[in-house]
Amino acid sequence: MTFTEKLAAAWQKNNSLLCVGLDPAVGRFPAHLQGKPDAIYTFCKGIVDATADLVCSFKPQIAYFAAEKAEDQLEAICTYIREQYPDIPIILDAKRGDIGATAKQYAREAFERFKADAVTLSPYMGYDSVEPYFAYPDRGTILLVRTSNPGGSDLQALHVTVAGKTVPLYQHVARLVAEKWNVHGQCGLVVGATYPAEIAAVRSIVGDMPLLVPGIGAQGGDIKATVESGKTASGLGMMINSSRAILYAGEKEAERYAAFSRVAAIQTRDAINQYR
Repeated sequence: MTFTEKLAAAWQKNNSLLCVGLDPAVGRFPAHLQGKPDAIYTFCKGIVDATADLVCSFKPQIAYFAAEKAEDQLEAICTYIREQYPDIPIILDAKRGDIGATAKQYAREAFERFKADAVTLSPYMGYDSVEPYFAYPDRGTILLVRTSNPGGSDLQALHVTVAGKTVPLYQHVARLVAEKWNVHGQCGLVVGATYPAEIAAVRSIVGDMPLLVPGIGAQGGDIKATVESGKTASGLGMMINSSRAILYAGEKEAERYAAFSRVAAIQTRDAINQYR
């Protein structure tokens, strides 16, 4: 099953556009996990078990694992998700972007070591930096287009002239991916919830291509505006990510942290579904 097929099935099965980001900040873990050698795996496992029936995808952020020398625990949680919840896509949030030879190694890391269903990439080194990932035609490549951080405007909102037409750079990248790079039909785009007008602009360019949308929850993106701007005609097409607001909903609740994360995930999923 390809990434897009698996994602479409998860949308339907769980009636959800919610993606839960796994950003394990050790300093925010409950006291009973502090200092344990497998704390990151245990924490993430608790979140996964509490929310797997509520999501369309999980998105582990590699930096949170690598900074703690915990890539082995990232491998373990990816294996756990594949074995226990095989219908839920894993998106490795790595935002890689490098020359072709190096990109080939990053592709191996994402798809062979961690066996992710998809990976986030930066497109700004051009096609040859993305092409090695297409050697895995069933896996997803999710390209940064209009990111949720304020500094994204420094480059992404600049206007460029292409074939006599002047457009924002992010729109040019979206069209480039949709019309030329999506060779296996497995591409998606990252568009931040903090920019609903830009979400709508990208949707108008790329049709039903999946959009990974960070920025709700702790970053303050408006759910109603996000969904109405980015959903497809069938009310699908989006992976709306929430990380900290769900992961740490039970930050003060010790062993009960995952139960509070589940409540937060239900509330977020239902708020999203209200506008589909």
